[in-house]
Parts: sequence; structure tokens; C-alpha cells
Amino acid sequence: MGIACLLLTQSVRSQSGRNVKKSSDAKAKQGPAPSRSAAPIRSTVSEQDLGDEIIKIASRLVPIPASVTDEAGRPLTNLGLQDFELQIDGQVKPISELMRSESPVRMAVLFDNSASITATREFEKRAAIRFFQRVIRPIDQAALFSISTTAELVQPLTNDVEKLVRAIESFGKPVGATALLDGLAQAATYLRPQQGRRVIVIISDGADTISDTSFESALSQVIAADCQVYAVQTGGSDNPNLRDLVAERRLQELAEQTGGMVYVPSSTEDLDRAFAQIAADLAQQYVLSYYATDDPQDGRFRRISLLVKTHPGARVRTRRGYYSPKG
Repeated sequence: MGIACLLLTQSVRSQSGRNVKKSSDAKAKQGPAPSRSAAPIRSTVSEQDLGDEIIKIASRLVPIPASVTDEAGRPLTNLGLQDFELQIDGQVKPISELMRSESPVRMAVLFDNSASITATREFEKRAAIRFFQRVIRPIDQAALFSISTTAELVQPLTNDVEKLVRAIESFGKPVGATALLDGLAQAATYLRPQQGRRVIVIISDGADTISDTSFESALSQVIAADCQVYAVQTGGSDNPNLRDLVAERRLQELAEQTGGMVYVPSSTEDLDRAFAQIAADLAQQYVLSYYATDDPQDGRFRRISLLVKTHPGARVRTRRGYYSPKG
């Protein structure tokens, strides 16, 4: 996860020609069920030569994607850096940069191929194909995972839409159990080293029947990898006796913690609209950069609060927080 720590090393040459080295590492904190693996580091290194003193600084970046709408739900697309206020654990922090949708997307699509998905199968495939055709730009890349008894990467990251289309078209009849949480953890690990906005799109009813990965572990791995989760929950029902409430809550929690959304199409025609809304959300998104230079290295969860101070009625959807590294 691109998170926070400042590594400062000073190298001072003495008059006798011997080098004296001093280093100080930033300290370290922990939150909702941290992942056992350390957070990934996205760092920028600058070097200043101040006479006999050389200072090297490596900063770790927390990307904060944000979708902003007005009171009526219309996207606010003309905001600048000065319009936002960022708080980390209740403390106001500086935002170093603001970008729009020009930043590249690295996307992993988890396509449920288990036996629990049958009725809307072919339409889901067509809708997913149109989604790729609508969303993937030359600077973007997407990968495709097939989820059944196991989670399998069937198409690595590519910006070749035809490859993604052929991978979806190759899916056979849905069979087997559903290892959705295993697939989610696998996708987070796969996206973690990638630069750009990291997005996971789940096309599934949300049920899991066989994963070794717990929900808490999968969620912490997704947060640690700086991934946003969008879900298109298929196979739903208006009958509460036929609904999987656990699956619904899990998808909602994934989206709320990461700044994504859950779409529940009520008909096959709604599937296209759900994908179109995800595409629009990504296209209208702000991406703020926060360099967390003073976080203690304790692996704890840092809570994010993002406000639009110039528009009191604005609604902001963003990630709930991030994990600091454990030093």
C-alpha cells in the first residue's frame, strides 16, 4: 500500500576524511484487521547536496481517490486542491497534489463462474464485454480472474480489449463452488505493485462457499493494496427469504471501506447501466496525494476524512483509511 513513512539519512563528511552517518526512521500504527504482509511502498526519492551535507528523503504516498457530488447527486467536476480538507485521525493534513481521471487505471475484474450464477449468464458476459470496450483507454490495463472452486487469472493485465473479450467469451458453463474471497485476496496481491489507480470489479452474487481466506483478511489485503472495490451483485431477489444477507453485507463493506460502490441490477437490462455507472465514476474521479511523513511505524489503521470545505452540501465518497507500515 502506498503509505506513510519518512526515511531521512544524513551523510556528513568530517575534516579528517572519515564519514559520519546518521539515520532516523519514521515511527510507526494499526487498524481494522491488518494483513500479515507488510504494506507496499510507493516512494519518491529526492537528493539535495548542501555543501558537505547530502540529504536523501524517501516519502511514501497514500493515494486517495474521491467521487464528489452535490446535494442532488450530480458530480462536482470543477474542484481544485484548495477546495478539499483532508484529516487523518482527526488531524488536518496537507494534500500535495490533485489529479483527475487522466491518471491510469489498473483493474482486476473478478467474474463469477461458479454454479450459483446461471440465469443471467450470457447477458453478464455481453455486459462485461461492453464495459471493457467503454472503459479501457490506451493508458489503462485490466486483468480478468475466473472465480469458481478456485480463483484463476485467465488474462493478465493488458490494454488490448480484444484479448479481454476473447477471455470472457471462452468461459464455459458455470460449474463448481465459489472461492470469491480467495480471488479477492489474489487480485489485491496482483495489483499491489502496479502504479496508478487500482480497482477491483466483482461480478458475482457475492456468496462464498469454499475460500480459505477469511473476509477480514481479504478486506485488509484490499485496503493495504490501495484498491477500490466496485461490485455488480447479480442473481439477487426481491424475496428476503431468497437473499444472501451475509453476501450483501460483505460486498457493501468492501465498497464502503475502499470508496467504491455496489450495484444491484433488478433486471438483465440493468446490468449495462451498472457497468456504465462504474465507468462514469472512474471518469469523474479526483485522486488526491497525501505524503504521510510523520506516521509511526506501528502497522495501525489511520482513518481518513475528506471534506469539500467550499461546498458544505457536497457528498464525498472515498476510502475509510489506510495502514501505516510496520517498522
